[in-house]
Amino acid sequence: MTTRNFVIATAGHVDHGKTALVQALTGTDPDRLPEEKARGITIDLGFAELNLTGPNGDLHAAMIDVPGHEDFVRNMVAGVGSIDLALLVVAADDGWMPQTEEHFQILTYLGIERSVIALTKADLGNVEKITAEIHAQLRGTAFAEAPIIPTSIRTNVGIEQLMRALVSELSLTSPQRDIGKPRLFVDRAFSLHGIGTVVTGTLVGGIFRRGQTVAVQPQNSNARIRSIQHHGRDSDQASPGTRTAINLPDLVVGNSAGTIRRGDVVSIDGLEPSSTIDVLLEKSARLRQEEAAAHPLKDGGSIYLHHGTARVAAKVAFLDGEALRRGEKAIAQLRLESPILAFIGDRFVIRDRSERHTIGGGIVLNPQGDRKKFRAAAQRELLTARAAAPNDVDVCVSSEIKGRQAIRMSVLMQKSRFSDNEITAALQRLRVRNEIVICGEIAADVETWRTLRGRASALIDAAHEKNSERAGLDITLLRTAFADQPSEVFESLVADLCRNDFVRNGSIIARSSHRATLPHHLKVVAEKIVATLDEKPFDPPGRKDLASNRDAQQTLTFLIQQGRIVEISPDVVLLPDSFARMKATIVDYISKRGPATVSQLRQELQTSRRVIVPVVEKLDREGVTRRVGDQRILAH
Repeated sequence: MTTRNFVIATAGHVDHGKTALVQALTGTDPDRLPEEKARGITIDLGFAELNLTGPNGDLHAAMIDVPGHEDFVRNMVAGVGSIDLALLVVAADDGWMPQTEEHFQILTYLGIERSVIALTKADLGNVEKITAEIHAQLRGTAFAEAPIIPTSIRTNVGIEQLMRALVSELSLTSPQRDIGKPRLFVDRAFSLHGIGTVVTGTLVGGIFRRGQTVAVQPQNSNARIRSIQHHGRDSDQASPGTRTAINLPDLVVGNSAGTIRRGDVVSIDGLEPSSTIDVLLEKSARLRQEEAAAHPLKDGGSIYLHHGTARVAAKVAFLDGEALRRGEKAIAQLRLESPILAFIGDRFVIRDRSERHTIGGGIVLNPQGDRKKFRAAAQRELLTARAAAPNDVDVCVSSEIKGRQAIRMSVLMQKSRFSDNEITAALQRLRVRNEIVICGEIAADVETWRTLRGRASALIDAAHEKNSERAGLDITLLRTAFADQPSEVFESLVADLCRNDFVRNGSIIARSSHRATLPHHLKVVAEKIVATLDEKPFDPPGRKDLASNRDAQQTLTFLIQQGRIVEISPDVVLLPDSFARMKATIVDYISKRGPATVSQLRQELQTSRRVIVPVVEKLDREGVTRRVGDQRILAH
């Protein structure tokens, strides 16, 4: 049996005993700042380790202790963005308080579905009353069935029961998945003498290994992981769902380029940040009408976005409507002052610009928003579909392909919470349902692909009709007509055409049924050209004399393409029979008499130097003859 890793975070009103509870459970005081010790309250995030034994194996939990004071809610949000279980703390002498409610709403916005309720200070009485109050507050929410455990640090009551409740909940919780896209949301960054920069955070989505090169976003700096630790212990790798410390000696702590700080994300190359994201916003119906947080959020309003451990100023633009009111959801675009690395399906919290009120939350629908196309019909359709099912991989993949029309599968849904295997399986399901077309490395919307094929087919057919004497349409001309498409889409389109009804021969593409034929008025020209070449088979006129007008040039090109005339050089053309006879004569001459000069071969064939030089050069290229000094010998 393997150890399963989880992250637990506390939540609750100031002075309700969160830190003391963590210390009782773990034996570690999570308060680390001198000011926290002096004031007796948690200001920033604290961390501890909890090891438990479940019915199916060991459970390792990293515990994050968050501040409860209203002045430090921004720090609280940074600690709960990637947790598996909330330990919601309510004191028996106070009951459900303002920060209890705000923390609960934050957990709800972030999609946290599992919780254990610790009813602290149970030795002061009011246990039944406050328990009933908690049940009332949680009725109809994801935490409605959460166990409520009365505890007292002073008398040590309930600590063992709380441990058992945590084991029970964690045993029913699925560990965080490895989707091959690791992100470590940095909540601490500091330097140690002789070691260099160390960052800590909760790792999600994938694995980091010692020696691995990583990318730090949003500044797009690269660094190498020198070492990895979990709660002070060295490790070769870090797995999803673990509190992780990594040593990045290539970087320094700071706010400028090439530095790292809280709010940054350590990830892998190829995942680019964005300063515009499309989202589904929500404002809780639990907000009381008289609260400032309940005021409508207006279109164009300024907010702070809390995503992962980052806090970024932003403006809100709604897809429809002028405001978001309590109890409502709305599709919106967040236009950020600085970029973040967000994925489809990421949860976040928004607070007002005074940082006094949590005013809503939401889920990312499109991490690469476009301000110009936000209200376009295609984008509206994409966002509406995802808003209805943000965690459905088929919906997300289908809407992405429809919005992009055609896309390389290797880059499809890179910034999503789905694995490559899940995306591949979705693609196959969509293809079976005839919703998409897969051609080579490209996935395309069915209607889009049908339109592209129709355009290409029409262009090729038009070329056949206009120039029936030609073998087909030059592929470069077709590419020019599809300049609006990426090269990989165009190549896949050509390959798809050539699987059915079309054929590509070098740089020419044509219908399989197409047979080049001369128009009637050019057939006479063709007969004249052939007759002229036949009059002097070994010393014909030059190409310019032979095709002195457009009709003759067009006809000569057709005869060459059809193999009825052999192009020796840009100026010399021969009938196939004439070239064959010249070749045979040259081979026979050298076989019998040995190496021959161009002059000797010219005299033997009774031709001109203008013709014989290109002929022997062509025979050299074909491997029939080989030049040695001024003479030709047989190559074999």
